[in-house]
Amino acid sequence: MNGLEGLSALIIEPHAGMRSSIHNMLNLCGLTKIEHANSSNTAIKLLQLKQFDMILCEYDLEGGQDGQQLLEDLRHHKLISLATMFFMVTAEGNHSKVVSAAELAPTDYILKPFTADRLLERIARALEKRNAFIPVYNLMEQGLQREAIDACIEGMKANPRFAIDFLRLRAELHMFLGEPHEAEPIYQQLVEAKAIAWARLGLAKTLYMRERYAEAQTMLSDLVESNKKFVDAYDWLAKTHAAIGDMQKSQEVLSNAVSVSPHAVRRLRKLGEVALETGDVDTAEKTLKQVVSKAKYSEFRDPEDHVKLVQTLVKKGDPVAAAAVIRDLDRSMGGQKNTNVCSAVASAMVHEYTGNEERLNEALTQALAACKDAVGLSDGVKLELVRTCLDNNMEEGAAEVVREVMRNAPNNAAMSKAMAVLEKAGRAELATTLAQQARQEVVDLVASGANKAKEGDYRGAVQMMVEAVNKLPDNPTVVFNAAVAVLKCLENMGWEERLGQYALSLIDTVRRLDPLNPKLSALSGLHQAILKKYNKAAFKKA
Repeated sequence: MNGLEGLSALIIEPHAGMRSSIHNMLNLCGLTKIEHANSSNTAIKLLQLKQFDMILCEYDLEGGQDGQQLLEDLRHHKLISLATMFFMVTAEGNHSKVVSAAELAPTDYILKPFTADRLLERIARALEKRNAFIPVYNLMEQGLQREAIDACIEGMKANPRFAIDFLRLRAELHMFLGEPHEAEPIYQQLVEAKAIAWARLGLAKTLYMRERYAEAQTMLSDLVESNKKFVDAYDWLAKTHAAIGDMQKSQEVLSNAVSVSPHAVRRLRKLGEVALETGDVDTAEKTLKQVVSKAKYSEFRDPEDHVKLVQTLVKKGDPVAAAAVIRDLDRSMGGQKNTNVCSAVASAMVHEYTGNEERLNEALTQALAACKDAVGLSDGVKLELVRTCLDNNMEEGAAEVVREVMRNAPNNAAMSKAMAVLEKAGRAELATTLAQQARQEVVDLVASGANKAKEGDYRGAVQMMVEAVNKLPDNPTVVFNAAVAVLKCLENMGWEERLGQYALSLIDTVRRLDPLNPKLSALSGLHQAILKKYNKAAFKKA
């Protein structure tokens, strides 16, 4: 039992008696550094301050959020490290809940009732695997993905019993680096050796990343047909249908996924959005009501969920219910980020439907003012504001918002969607003009930063590009060139911890926005060369 000494644990359990029982069992297993949380909110506050080696979380938490939703939040917001062992503690026999938790990859399940010996067995098994992967996890968290791939190869030699897991992680790292051609033979090897479902899913992802959508669709359809419970495959199949432009099929697949796994908030949100886009207001209403209800107890709830629900209810012709949703938004999320702009946009929808022009103009004026200060507001909400403004003789305000959307467009599809809103309102010429202006502004901005660097003003280039990223955080061209500016500054002016962290963040953002960028590999190589130059092998993200 001494192998567990020195490890830290967090018990998330609403009942004091059960917390005490698990605490005593962990003591018997050799653990002494143990903290408690009686709710998901308390756990999140603790995890924002410190990391734990293991988390034992009761599935049936009180207060509205269950263990699956908490795990979803922790993974999405990166509040637990790769090395954190997450154990779901449950006596729940409901299959749909088990599937919902399984897709989020908890380390293991511990079914109640259990003994200290049973608990130790599960922890020891998980710890053995964690220890084998720690060198890889450390490199990944340092931003050294290339070295992490090499560590996977070495780890597989030293720990052949985990060979499949190392191969899987190697493939995922190649995908992260934007190298689907490198990941494909690894997934193919696994498929041929074991016929593993997730390896076939990996192959389909490599096809999707290379925009070979028809082939990906065929493979994913076969995968879903052969394994009705493989919800990740449903998600990628829906995504592939959407990429092809078949939103009806995308909605159908998401609906099937939700019937298998009805508790994942992000999938429910996606289904609601797609149903709204296809005009299926009944499905959109039902699903978005679930999202608002389930997210109510999360520390990371999003006011945009209320906007989408209001939009659905207005389309359905129910302004009374829509107004009630806005009141709930103001009451439950007042003072939080983007609540004001979301409330104003939603109110404008209702007043437009009821024909109250005075209140409509007030709401639009408030929304336009709040939009200027909004951080992280989605293009969907902004473009709904643009549409409402154009339909109600506020073209100047609409143009200002859509110009910002276009400048920050992550891809051509986003630009086309923004132009379509203007074209549908009969402003096709304005759409073309604003799109040209937005593209030229980005070109000029990047060129100005590059010129400063050429002149040797590396810090000036960084300052200019940082300001550009703050304004246009989703524009891949801007973010890429900001990363180059920061790396060149580090290379020529010396190491600064703050800039080193920012460089890593920018590179990760480029990978998210533009995973097929052919210059990504060179950018990553420059980053790693700089880390080695300053002997920063131990450099980690904050």
